[in-house]
Amino acid sequence: MNKSGLIEAVSRKENITEKKAVEVVNLIFKGFTEELKKGGRIEIRGLGSFVVRDYEAYTGRNPKTGRNIKVSPKKLPFFKVGKELKEKVDQQK
Repeated sequence: MNKSGLIEAVSRKENITEKKAVEVVNLIFKGFTEELKKGGRIEIRGLGSFVVRDYEAYTGRNPKTGRNIKVSPKKLPFFKVGKELKEKVDQQK
Protein backbone atom coordinates (compact mmCIF):
# COMPACT_ATOMS: atom_id res chain seq x y z
CA MET A 1 0.00 0.00 0.00
CA ASN A 2 1.25 3.47 -0.81
CA LYS A 3 0.11 6.89 0.42
CA SER A 4 -2.66 7.25 -2.18
CA GLY A 5 -3.93 3.77 -1.29
CA LEU A 6 -4.00 4.75 2.38
CA ILE A 7 -5.92 7.93 1.57
CA GLU A 8 -8.44 5.96 -0.45
CA ALA A 9 -8.86 3.39 2.33
CA VAL A 10 -9.37 6.10 4.98
CA SER A 11 -11.89 7.86 2.74
CA ARG A 12 -13.85 4.67 2.14
CA LYS A 13 -13.68 3.32 5.71
CA GLU A 14 -14.61 6.58 7.44
CA ASN A 15 -17.05 7.70 4.72
CA ILE A 16 -15.33 11.04 4.20
CA THR A 17 -14.27 12.84 1.03
CA GLU A 18 -10.85 12.08 -0.42
CA LYS A 19 -9.90 15.72 0.16
CA LYS A 20 -10.61 15.33 3.89
CA ALA A 21 -8.76 11.98 3.95
CA VAL A 22 -5.72 13.68 2.36
CA GLU A 23 -5.78 16.27 5.16
CA VAL A 24 -5.99 13.56 7.84
CA VAL A 25 -3.15 11.46 6.40
CA ASN A 26 -0.95 14.51 5.82
CA LEU A 27 -1.61 15.71 9.37
CA ILE A 28 -0.49 12.35 10.77
CA PHE A 29 2.63 12.23 8.59
CA LYS A 30 3.50 15.82 9.50
CA GLY A 31 3.14 15.01 13.20
CA PHE A 32 5.41 11.98 12.83
CA THR A 33 7.99 14.00 10.91
CA GLU A 34 8.03 16.85 13.42
CA GLU A 35 8.42 14.47 16.37
CA LEU A 36 11.31 12.62 14.72
CA LYS A 37 13.00 15.91 13.77
CA LYS A 38 12.96 16.85 17.47
CA GLY A 39 14.65 13.53 18.28
CA GLY A 40 11.49 12.01 19.71
CA ARG A 41 10.17 8.49 19.48
CA ILE A 42 6.87 7.34 18.01
CA GLU A 43 5.33 4.13 19.31
CA ILE A 44 2.15 2.65 17.89
CA ARG A 45 1.02 -0.33 19.95
CA GLY A 46 0.53 -3.41 17.82
CA LEU A 47 2.53 -1.95 14.91
CA GLY A 48 5.97 -0.83 16.05
CA SER A 49 8.09 2.19 16.82
CA PHE A 50 10.02 4.85 14.93
CA VAL A 51 13.25 6.36 16.24
CA VAL A 52 16.08 8.42 14.78
CA ARG A 53 19.49 6.79 14.63
CA ASP A 54 22.75 8.72 14.35
CA TYR A 55 25.34 7.47 11.88
CA GLU A 56 29.01 8.48 12.06
CA ALA A 57 30.97 9.82 9.12
CA TYR A 58 32.80 7.19 7.06
CA THR A 59 34.75 6.69 3.87
CA GLY A 60 32.65 5.16 1.13
CA ARG A 61 33.25 4.26 -2.48
CA ASN A 62 31.63 5.78 -5.55
CA PRO A 63 30.40 2.71 -7.47
CA LYS A 64 30.60 4.53 -10.81
CA THR A 65 34.18 5.82 -10.55
CA GLY A 66 35.58 3.53 -7.87
CA ARG A 67 37.02 6.51 -5.98
CA ASN A 68 36.83 6.88 -2.23
CA ILE A 69 34.51 9.59 -0.94
CA LYS A 70 33.83 11.02 2.51
CA VAL A 71 30.27 10.48 3.72
CA SER A 72 29.08 13.03 6.27
CA PRO A 73 27.49 12.01 9.57
CA LYS A 74 23.73 11.76 9.30
CA LYS A 75 20.51 10.96 11.10
CA LEU A 76 18.04 8.51 9.63
CA PRO A 77 14.63 7.27 10.77
CA PHE A 78 14.49 3.63 11.82
CA PHE A 79 11.39 1.44 12.22
CA LYS A 80 11.30 -1.46 14.65
CA VAL A 81 8.37 -3.80 14.09
CA GLY A 82 6.25 -4.68 17.13
CA LYS A 83 5.73 -8.17 18.49
CA GLU A 84 2.00 -8.24 17.68
CA LEU A 85 2.56 -7.33 14.02
CA LYS A 86 5.36 -9.90 13.72
CA GLU A 87 3.06 -12.60 15.02
CA LYS A 88 0.16 -11.61 12.73
CA VAL A 89 2.38 -11.57 9.63
CA ASP A 90 3.92 -14.93 10.57
CA GLN A 91 0.61 -16.73 11.15
CA GLN A 92 -0.02 -19.71 8.91
CA LYS A 93 -3.27 -19.50 6.95
